[in-house]
Amino acid sequence: MTKPVTHRNPWETLRQFTAARIALGRSGSSLPTEELLKFGLAHAQARDAVHQSFDSETLAEQLGQQGLETLTVHSAAPDRSIYLRRPDLGRKLDTPSREMLLGRRQKPADLLLVIGDGLSSKAVHRQAVPLILALQPYLQLLDVSLAPIVLAHQSRVALADDIGECMQAKAVAILIGERPGLSSPDSLGVYMTWGPHRQRLESERNCISNIRPEGLDYPQAAFKLAWLLEQAFHRQLSGVQLKDESDNPALYGRITPLLEQ
Repeated sequence: MTKPVTHRNPWETLRQFTAARIALGRSGSSLPTEELLKFGLAHAQARDAVHQSFDSETLAEQLGQQGLETLTVHSAAPDRSIYLRRPDLGRKLDTPSREMLLGRRQKPADLLLVIGDGLSSKAVHRQAVPLILALQPYLQLLDVSLAPIVLAHQSRVALADDIGECMQAKAVAILIGERPGLSSPDSLGVYMTWGPHRQRLESERNCISNIRPEGLDYPQAAFKLAWLLEQAFHRQLSGVQLKDESDNPALYGRITPLLEQ
């Protein structure tokens, strides 16, 4: 009797519950050809996501259609190659961008939203606008003023603190493309900081990760961010001192009505 060329993994039924690369089977001492080809495709998609250009003009147009004002800035990293090799340059504004922000100071807003390309422009193009639309009703309930949304090229997370300091915002949240995975090249992350300035530490931010339809969907992510913002404005802090307890109904505040609709 001829033995099968490909040996199925007994865990194969679990694949319906996750996009993780599990139960791939084997062919001899290697993976089946189909799985090797899928791996190569996933690797190429992750690599393309890192190098894809940030189309801030289209984002500005989409946000403008929703009545939202935008500004465009650049980090001190002049191009993608330097950005990837010099993370420190992605954490601070270039001189023209800083001068532009300082030159148009108005009354400080409560909240500043920054959209940064990060390590996946694909994530930003797909997820940023739907997330902001899901967040807007919460901001109305919280009665916080919103600064012009800043679109940031060649950005790292800490760039939001530099922008927030220039615009004197009470809190800043940056929507940024996360490092692509082999099953998630379009995952968006949000980092929220109370009282942004350039000396802020990583531990002084709150993070919401894996925002995409296949992960943490827009309504859930918007509620988590709104809950953190409400608590940050109430306690005037963020980061490790502000634990995410948005899953505890006893701690719901003014944003409760949206959950009940």
